[in-house]
Amino acid sequence: MTDTTLALLAFTPLVLAGVLLIGFRIAAKIAMPVVFLVTVIIALTAWDMSFARVMASTIQGLIQTAGLLWIIFGAILLLNTLKHSGGITAIRNGFSGISPDRRVQAIIVAWLFGCFIEGASGFGTPAAVAAPLMVALGFPALAAVVVGMMIQSTPVSFGAVGTPIVVGVSSGLDRAGITEALEANGSSWEVFFQLITSQVAITHAIAGILMPLILVVIMVRFFGANRSWTEGLSIAPFAIFAGFAFVIPYALVGTFLGPEFPSMIGAMVGLAIVVPAARRGFLLPKETWDFPAANEWPAGWIGSFQIKLDELSEKVPMSPLRGWTPYVLLAIFLVASRTIDPLRAALNSLSIGWTNILGEAGISGSVEPLFLPGGIILMVVLVTYFLHKMNGQKLSAAVSESTKTIFGAGFVLIFTVPMVRILINSGVNASDIVSMPVAMAQFVANGVGGVYPFFAPAVGALGAFIAGSNTVSNLMLAEFQFNVAQQLGLSTAFMVALQAVGAAAGNMIAIHNVVAASATVGLLGREGETIRKTILPTIYYLLVVGTIGLVGYYVLGLVDPLL
Repeated sequence: MTDTTLALLAFTPLVLAGVLLIGFRIAAKIAMPVVFLVTVIIALTAWDMSFARVMASTIQGLIQTAGLLWIIFGAILLLNTLKHSGGITAIRNGFSGISPDRRVQAIIVAWLFGCFIEGASGFGTPAAVAAPLMVALGFPALAAVVVGMMIQSTPVSFGAVGTPIVVGVSSGLDRAGITEALEANGSSWEVFFQLITSQVAITHAIAGILMPLILVVIMVRFFGANRSWTEGLSIAPFAIFAGFAFVIPYALVGTFLGPEFPSMIGAMVGLAIVVPAARRGFLLPKETWDFPAANEWPAGWIGSFQIKLDELSEKVPMSPLRGWTPYVLLAIFLVASRTIDPLRAALNSLSIGWTNILGEAGISGSVEPLFLPGGIILMVVLVTYFLHKMNGQKLSAAVSESTKTIFGAGFVLIFTVPMVRILINSGVNASDIVSMPVAMAQFVANGVGGVYPFFAPAVGALGAFIAGSNTVSNLMLAEFQFNVAQQLGLSTAFMVALQAVGAAAGNMIAIHNVVAASATVGLLGREGETIRKTILPTIYYLLVVGTIGLVGYYVLGLVDPLL
């Protein structure tokens, strides 16, 4: 076969996923098993992989899936625990008296609180949490979903305590091969991985400064009585201030602490700065902006159920501070588990894994249930049970709801992650052909050439749009981006960073996330309206990040230990 034919065959699983999910609107639970099967057939025939290696790659993917599902389960369980304990209600009521200006409420509730939820939970939960919260505060349902979806940008790469980077990038790259090359150059995987993390954080921080302003401007333009751009722009000083309040600590944490905490700590610091500033009217315009009267809203703005505003005045069983405490504890526990060496070693002591699966060299997988964020979150849930004086029935309901949710995500992932591992491990075969990601990279690099860094974020965004997940996009495409950089003689770390940032931006238009957010406010079936509005900030993000990519390579001359 020619190199072009091989490259086209390598692209087939990704293209097929796009056609089935987007073109034919087939559910992921049906589409991804088909894509997995096609990948297996291509691996066994065109790539001449042994059946044992395909099976070993599949098992490796299933082990990684178990770790991923453990994290997702913990994140969802904490959210459901707080829902049943009254913690979410207490948090909501704490927001209600900060400012009557809807623009300010959107920045605080959606942007800052949403970024925190993203950092703690990820996987589309911020929009699903923020949207009904905003409806409770008096936002039209459609506006709440659109605003909620725009959260899915800057914080997403470090969502679910860093899962898109910790799991997506680490598992999406050929870690064993890269480590060997790094050690030969006198470096290590840890140094390389932290370089990717810091570049993701700094790139996001630059693009994210204006996101609170863009969020408000789009909300005011499409849902204001005057459909005015000016009314949105008039809050620019406060919005940009809120942007800086989040991105500065976010970038510092990503650069110096690692991928688990930037979004959580950035949001916590941002809230601590912005909320008091809003109460004092700092940088706020004189006029207060609000939506039209509710009886003037078009039918398309309104969901199938309403949350009465008078619920906000009801007495809640706990203070906002007590409601927030589990998330504060989560941040403390996570930081401690990653920075205190004896504790880190103790948590890592329990490891379930398989080395050289089915005798295939270099194919291994392991899960550390206590060290992974899922284990840490479970500890916080147990503390919350006592802290919030819950009964067994409420905790049982939270566990039951979380378990049901995880089954849906799990079914898709048990096909998606093994598919990715087959792609990555396909370089060992009887025909001595390069792996599928390398074949794709060679084809793209030869076709686009040196301007490829501008398009790298868009490739990541396409992956997120298709898969509905930054993590899965990184799993599918990190190795592909790495190999394109190698073909072009550019920094592989920075190219992977551009992939991760682009994949985060793609979450703003990811169909799965739009559906989840819409469902929480009774707007199912109107996902197209939301995407048509969130495509605007997505384009902004990709243009800015693509430009940063070109500047980083060709002006700043960024390098990494592999060059």
